[in-house]
Amino acid sequence: MALDFSKGIIEVRWHGRGGQGVVTSNQMMGKAALSEGNYIQAFPEFGPERTGAPVKAFLRISKSPIQLYAQIYQPNIVICIDPTLIDVMDVSEGLKKDGTLVLNTQMTPEETRKKLGLKTGKVVTVDAKAIAMQILGRPFYNMPTLAAAVKTTGAVKFETVINEVVSRYPGKVGELNKTAMERAASEAKVG
Repeated sequence: MALDFSKGIIEVRWHGRGGQGVVTSNQMMGKAALSEGNYIQAFPEFGPERTGAPVKAFLRISKSPIQLYAQIYQPNIVICIDPTLIDVMDVSEGLKKDGTLVLNTQMTPEETRKKLGLKTGKVVTVDAKAIAMQILGRPFYNMPTLAAAVKTTGAVKFETVINEVVSRYPGKVGELNKTAMERAASEAKVG
């Protein structure tokens, strides 16, 4: 189901930790949106730039030129790559009532909703960690989480994101990421 651009800009906020690929995933989604003819803004927010520190990345997608230059405070979509962050910060802060939270976790959407106290919107969960370890053999959860977000929100076409990822990572790495992303898209749970 594609997002409705009639209300203007679609805003996405990513959460993760340094080194987990938050910025890369944000860029992949942005490049996919751009290749589909949209205008975009994609930018990160770094704190103490070190591996393991909380990191945010932001993406705006619009059918018209974007004249807004600020952090995103009321996103349509929140994507959290690292489930440990939900114990130390409110990743859903500012999420629009009809927004979507996508979380890499073993929890169900209902368990996630209860833990975070979410009463509205859509919750999507995917065990990106297990998928990454089984297919990639390494803890790279960003692309499977990206796949679940794209498949369940329609922010961009799934095929377009796959093409961007395979283009950025040609050969075996790209094909393994594609396999992980396809599996994540099929295993994402929506509630």
